[in-house]
Amino acid sequence: MPVFSYDLISLLFMLPGVLLAAWAQAKVHGNFNKYSRVQSAHCITGAEAARRILDSNGLSYVSIQHVRETLADHYDPSGKVIRLSDEVFNSTSLAAVAVAAHECGHAIQDAQEYRPMRWRSTIAPAASVATQISWIFLFAGLILSMTNVAALGVALFGVVVLFQLVTLPVEYNASARALSLLEAEGILESGEIGGAKKMLGAAALTYVAALVSAIVSMLNIIRMMLMYRRNRW
Repeated sequence: MPVFSYDLISLLFMLPGVLLAAWAQAKVHGNFNKYSRVQSAHCITGAEAARRILDSNGLSYVSIQHVRETLADHYDPSGKVIRLSDEVFNSTSLAAVAVAAHECGHAIQDAQEYRPMRWRSTIAPAASVATQISWIFLFAGLILSMTNVAALGVALFGVVVLFQLVTLPVEYNASARALSLLEAEGILESGEIGGAKKMLGAAALTYVAALVSAIVSMLNIIRMMLMYRRNRW
């Protein structure tokens, strides 16, 4: 039976995704560090900005919690709560206000039943499981010469790719809502919107990188399957 192993081509397949992900993360941290040192003109904290946006959009029932984790900001649709990290909750920086507004964008999406967000929520549990077990099915199928099992692994990884694809419009839409709301609510001055846009744009690149990495991994899996079948025959 042929021995299945990563080769140079596999590594070359994965390299672009790895480099893009590393670059996106570096850009996010660079922009966050830059704009976390820029104080907003109205000196409104991230928590205050979030509360103002939520209340003005009829979401007074959405609570805001302070979490002591680094950049762990997120909206929890099941609990109707926005959780803001140390760097955002009490900070009056441009970065903090932008991040808080972005999470409010997700809360508004949820309230308005924004379809891509609904799709992502539906896919998320399956994608989480698929991330953990797709490689198990793939390698087990190849090692045991069971192509149907390996094909199941490929199909499972396809769910991960689909999840990343659906995530893009959700994140970009939340950022667009955030920028509009920050200006409409008078939380940021018009001259500050550019900085917030750069901050949120950099964050969105991480989701682009995640999608590219998932697609590249999917193509590499298919390539490895075809290579295995060719060697077997």
